Amino acid sequence: MGLFSNIDYSTIWDGIKKYALMVGRVAARPMLLLYYVMKSDDTPRKDKLTIFGAIAYVVLPIDFINAKRLPIIGWIDEVVSLAVAVQRMQKYITPEMEAKADKTLDHWFPEYTPFDEVKN
Repeated sequence: MGLFSNIDYSTIWDGIKKYALMVGRVAARPMLLLYYVMKSDDTPRKDKLTIFGAIAYVVLPIDFINAKRLPIIGWIDEVVSLAVAVQRMQKYITPEMEAKADKTLDHWFPEYTPFDEVKN
């Protein structure tokens, strides 16, 4: 796995954290799940490349549709990129990855408290 042995995961992690703090806990969770799937030894190389592309597209400063010029449309390309990647990689997401993502989000967003269901 030559390509993935040379990746600086800390740079990707920093980009994900910056993105998470910008968009919030709920929107950041799929990105974290993709990151953990990408790092898993059980994920095939071609799927890791797909995930890497989706994450890079969101966290790198290059954007095909500028969010500053077209505020709503500028975010759609990133949302679609993540949504498609998460849908395709859902089969690799384990309960352990979900727990790890939630723990990371608890660390990044300590003020978050789960909501109680309101019953009539």
